[in-house]
Amino acid sequence: MLFILHALDKPDSMHIRAETRPAHLEFMANYNTPVGGPLLDSEGNMCGSMIVLDVADRAEAEAFVNEDPYGKAGLFASVSLHEFKKVAWPE
Repeated sequence: MLFILHALDKPDSMHIRAETRPAHLEFMANYNTPVGGPLLDSEGNMCGSMIVLDVADRAEAEAFVNEDPYGKAGLFASVSLHEFKKVAWPE
């Protein structure tokens, strides 16, 4: 099942993102994430994350959200998780 994770960083939290990034990337390697990366503000600074997760079910997607080092470090002001139906996708 595909899920979209959309998370926005707390204001003035770039230091949390920078300190936690290596652990986050290592964590991501354990999951099938066909698309993912940082969201950028109008000045090109990282301000959130968007990840497409390909997991067995919602429970696994929620486990990802709960165990992601970014979330555990308190980086995000908001997180949304939505099941996604693929209609158009680059092959």
